[in-house]
Formats: sequence, C-alpha cells, structure tokens
Amino acid sequence: MSPIPGKLTRPLRVLMIAPTSFFADYGCHVRIYEETRALLELGHQVTICTYHNGNDVPGLDIRRSLDVPWRKRIVVGSSRHKLYLDAVLSLEVLRTALRIRPDLIHAHLHEGALIGGVLARLIRRPLVFDYQGSLTEEMLDHGFLRRNGRVQAAVRRLEHLIDRLPDHIIASTDNARSRLLKRGYPPERVTTVLDAVDTDRFSPAAVTDAERAELRQLFGIPESARVIVYLGLLAPYQGADLLLEAAQRVLTHEPNAFFLVMGFPGNERYRLKAESLGLGRHMSFPGRIPYAEAPRYLALGEVAVAPKMSLTEGNGKLYNYMAMGLPVVAFDAPANREILGDLGVYAPLGDAAAFADRILWLLERPEQAVARGVRLRERAIAHLSWRTRVHELLAVYGKILGTCPARAPQGHPTLTANGRVPEAAPVDEETPARTR
Repeated sequence: MSPIPGKLTRPLRVLMIAPTSFFADYGCHVRIYEETRALLELGHQVTICTYHNGNDVPGLDIRRSLDVPWRKRIVVGSSRHKLYLDAVLSLEVLRTALRIRPDLIHAHLHEGALIGGVLARLIRRPLVFDYQGSLTEEMLDHGFLRRNGRVQAAVRRLEHLIDRLPDHIIASTDNARSRLLKRGYPPERVTTVLDAVDTDRFSPAAVTDAERAELRQLFGIPESARVIVYLGLLAPYQGADLLLEAAQRVLTHEPNAFFLVMGFPGNERYRLKAESLGLGRHMSFPGRIPYAEAPRYLALGEVAVAPKMSLTEGNGKLYNYMAMGLPVVAFDAPANREILGDLGVYAPLGDAAAFADRILWLLERPEQAVARGVRLRERAIAHLSWRTRVHELLAVYGKILGTCPARAPQGHPTLTANGRVPEAAPVDEETPARTR
C-alpha cells in the first residue's frame, strides 16, 4: 500500500540524529526523549544516534559514536569540541543507517541537520529537521561568536545553507517558524510542532505532603519559607546572573523568600557567587536533577522563574512549570508569550529589578498566584500533551513520505485509524531495543 500524503498507513523506522550528550536531563534532550517515547508508544521504531557520552535510557535504542577518551564531560551548547565529535558521530550515523534502513531521518540541532542532509542524499531517504532556534543566535548567546564580526557572517551563511537541506522543518515555536519564513523559507515546508509535557508525570498530585516536608528538610528550607524554584541550565544566557541580582531585591522586601536553583553546569560557581552576595542562607544549588525526579523538586515551589534571555529559542522548562500548576515569572520574549499566553507574569527583557518586582507581586497575592497556576495546568492538559503533539509530528512524516514515495520502503503492517500498530500485526524485529 502506498502512503497517502498526511496519513501514515504503516509503522515507521525513524533514525534520529542527536549531536549532543544524550541523555542529560535538560532542554532539547527532553524533547528528543519525549518525541521518541510517544512514537514508540504508537508502535514506531526509533533509533537515536548520539555522542559517546551521556546517560542511557531504558527502552530506547541508542547508538553511540566511538569513544573519545579525552572528552568525558557532557557538552552543553556551543563548543569547539563539537567539530570532531560531530565527525565521529557522522560515521556512526552512516553505519546505523545502512543497518536499519530507516524510512526517514529526523535530525536535531543544525549539526544534526548537516549530517542528516548528507546522509539523506546518500541513502535517498527524506530528512526532517527539528528546529529549536537559530544556530548563529545560539552561538552569540553563548559568547562563542563576536557580534557583527566576519565569523558571524560566515556562520550565518552556513546556517542558511543547512536550513535548505531538509525536506521539511518542524519548528518548536511559532516565533521560530516566523523567523524562517522571513528569511525566505517556503511556508509549505515548515510546520510548528510545539514542545509538550507529560501531565501525568508532572502533576502536583504526584507528590505527597510527607515527601515535600522531607525534601524541604534535605535542602534546609525553613518551614515558613516562600520557595521560588528554577530548573534548567545555569549559564549567563539563561539569566542565572540576573536571577541572583533579582533575588537580592526580593529578599530586601520578603526576607522569608528562598530560592531553589536546580541545574548545571555552573551550579558551584553560582553557589559561591550567592555566598559572596550574602544570599547563602536563602538559596540552594542542588545541581543536576534527574528528569524523572524533577516533579518532586518543582512541587516545593510557590512561584517558578524562567529568566532565559534568548529572543529566538524556545523555553521548554515552562511546560513543566505549567503542568505542576506553578505561576511563572519570565522575561517578555516571543516564545514565552506563545507558551504562557496571558497567564504569564512578564518583566522587560534583561531587567533584573522588574523581574524581582514580578516575583514579589505574586508572593503578595497568593490567591491570584494559585489561580494562575491552576489555569496554567489546565492549559497544559488541554493543549500541551505529548499524546496530541505526536500526531502533529506523524502528520509531517506522512506528508513528506507521501510526496517522496520512491523513498519509502514497503512491507510494513497497516496502522489502525488512531495511528497504532494493531495487536495482531507483526512488528519488524530487525533492530530490537537496546543501548550500547
């Protein structure tokens, strides 16, 4: 049976390219994990090619590149090390593709799209690019490039070239899609597929009062403290420095405030900075939090904060905050507005004093804060579930396979109307789930 554009009639073999140290409990890793899990639940096969370092995840077929013994630390953001890591990963991607014969390639990050673009032409399979923001802007945010320099112009040209390689782009926000369209990308080849959240896992009801009390004691949080939570990467472009500046102002007006700042890689540096600012008794930096444990820690919060500074990237932590029923303070950026809507509490971009004032505004109005949190969770349940999002992703797969029938191998069982493999249907066992 030939595939119909926009509608899949058989389970797929998907090769995901993840040029990162998957899995490391943050950002794009969560999107890769949740997309994969949702596809697997519908009976599709997903193989992830990624760097040699990172945590294996039970139940996922993860193929790692050759070990680079001098590079064990997880790579976060832009890094010169990615040049050789991506070269080694390319070899594993080619080897895996020849073994599993994927129906399509799903690439994450621009490096993945470049590797996938070459592979797609070698094996004649369509390429989907999971676009989460501008490569050039990310490198500027990380301080890896100097603004308005010659290197920036060269990287911008490379980025535009990579953006033209895939058969279709899925953008993680409407803002990202709009930026692609402004650069002349064909609208019929880019679709917004927002991030989402598992609202069963991320639920305030999933954590007992006894667990909350135990965790508060573990972190030395006083019984009377008003807890503000942050969970994400700790770096200047994520607004970590501004968060400390805002915390000083908050504590001047609300001495019972306590900031639980969770994440890595700069947790020790920011802990020392907090100590030097006299904030040590009012802040805790527990470091990297396993994704599975995140709901327990977020449940300690009365208010959640997202001081990320980027105007082009998404902001995945917001989805988890929403599902936990937490009111959110964020900077006024397009992606934040798109996700939180009128329920977010916004400060002008980069204004630490205003950010602090917005936190205080919520702490001074607990009933309004709770009401906002409840409505944010309702919004997450109604519109931001992975069960809904995966069918949007499958519609893109169906579209490109339907328009590229010569690239789509046959011989798979037929899917039911809801996109699942029927129980009696044989599933191709060529690549059993494993990690190595």
